[in-house]
Amino acid sequence: MALPVLADSLQRYLSEVNAYPLLSAKEELTIAERYWNERKVEDAHTLVTSNLRYVIKVAMEFSRYGAKLADLIQEGNMGLMIAVKKFDPTKGFRLITYATWWIKAQIQDYIVKTKGLVRNGSKAMKKALFYKQDKTETGDANAKTITLAADMSLDTTLGDSTTTHLDLLKEEGPNQEELLGEQEEATVVSKGVSLAIQDLNDRERLIITERVMADEPQSLQAIGVTLGLTRERVRQIETAALKKLKDALGTRDAVVGALPSGA
Repeated sequence: MALPVLADSLQRYLSEVNAYPLLSAKEELTIAERYWNERKVEDAHTLVTSNLRYVIKVAMEFSRYGAKLADLIQEGNMGLMIAVKKFDPTKGFRLITYATWWIKAQIQDYIVKTKGLVRNGSKAMKKALFYKQDKTETGDANAKTITLAADMSLDTTLGDSTTTHLDLLKEEGPNQEELLGEQEEATVVSKGVSLAIQDLNDRERLIITERVMADEPQSLQAIGVTLGLTRERVRQIETAALKKLKDALGTRDAVVGALPSGA
């Protein structure tokens, strides 16, 4: 059972995606519970296609990192299918709330691998920077017409392997608590922070790396000596850089609360 094909233009793909109805919370719960118990491909297809609009929206948010939008959408769709396979509807929240992490993780992993971004920093700060973001609601993407070429089908194989997208849906998996455990959480956080830091200038990046990301943060005074700046000026740059990161990652006060207090 095929998904819409990315071909010709994003506008055409959007029109095909928009042909699939959005599900109400009640409809989604009924289908998700049935899929959780019976594992019928038809139900998985319905859950996936009803959320394809959201994948486009997320992919467009990450397109500024230079990757092809078609590739990002394909990666996001894979993340959505993994989420559908593993989603436990008895936990009491909507599918897209859970799927958001898989969609973003899949896209971020692709960007990190293709762009060679460096991942560093303490896990605690990465969690503070990334995991306190606002919940994102499902919505339509406002898009330009862009030439694309990709084939997304549940029967399509993944790279050179014999595994298909359908296999991702069929596999049994652990529950949400296991999936969002320490290892996976740290991976998603690391990639998100790595991407956000690339938008800082050299001085901001150095300050954030040494003051916030390091396991043993330097003081404002020490960094000031390195850069030839006053302690107060370093603090001002740090504050501005943190605001950029919070804006990029959608965080609030978690970053400020995790800052070192050394002078």
